[in-house]
Amino acid sequence: MEPQIVATEETVQLVQITDTHLFADDEGCLLSVNTGQSFIATVNDIVERNVEFDAIVATGDISQDHSAASYTRFADGIKPLEKQCYWLPGNHDQKSNMVTVLPSPQIQEVGHVLAGEYWQIIMLDSQVEGLPHGYLETDQLELLDNKLAEFPERHTLVLLHHNALPIGSAWLDQHKLQRAHQFWEVLGRHQNVRAVLGGHVHQDFEKEHNGVRVLATPSTCIQFKANNDEFALDTLSPGWRHLQLHKDGQLESQVYRLEEGCFIPDFEAEGY
Repeated sequence: MEPQIVATEETVQLVQITDTHLFADDEGCLLSVNTGQSFIATVNDIVERNVEFDAIVATGDISQDHSAASYTRFADGIKPLEKQCYWLPGNHDQKSNMVTVLPSPQIQEVGHVLAGEYWQIIMLDSQVEGLPHGYLETDQLELLDNKLAEFPERHTLVLLHHNALPIGSAWLDQHKLQRAHQFWEVLGRHQNVRAVLGGHVHQDFEKEHNGVRVLATPSTCIQFKANNDEFALDTLSPGWRHLQLHKDGQLESQVYRLEEGCFIPDFEAEGY
């Protein structure tokens, strides 16, 4: 039986959390930002804003130190959100440790979810173990193709960690999804893909490509400065995304950020 998000209304609403970069250690920091604290602050922000949502999607780089304890930290941290969470791996994740918290009452790692009556979510694993760039193996491209064909009447949201388009920053774009034309060729064979959503780039990004909206979402910790060819951090605060998937195929999206000036990184850093 296909996993299913039961929506309270015809519109399916999602919260996206991405690039938490958690550590086992309570004091674990990424470029001077305590990622555990910024993650909890993000969860608290979601709660305090009191937005409606039916499920959570977490689009990779859950961990920074690859430890099993970092994934337990994530599982414990999202408990206040209560709803089901679907996650996928990013380039920093260690899949063998990622699954140590599964099965979990709240977290699932699946490739496909039926979302309400009118949408489906396809979750792809673009990780290349030990390397920062992304790549979709044949089984992932087949999953994408098969589910688009199996449910042609459903509007589709495709999730993967890596950016499937260049974002305009050379240092980041070298680590985007490699051979992305294969991905876009599969999408081009179908008419039901409405949006592609990911993380990886630690910034708010949106562009339309071949009639499909492509979005990336800020990290819950450090932010990368947009349109910079060399590594550069931004002063923007951590963030998350709220999505509304409407019956007619329209997708509404809003990025929320924590209070300005919180979780400031080390701007002297030359990389991470």
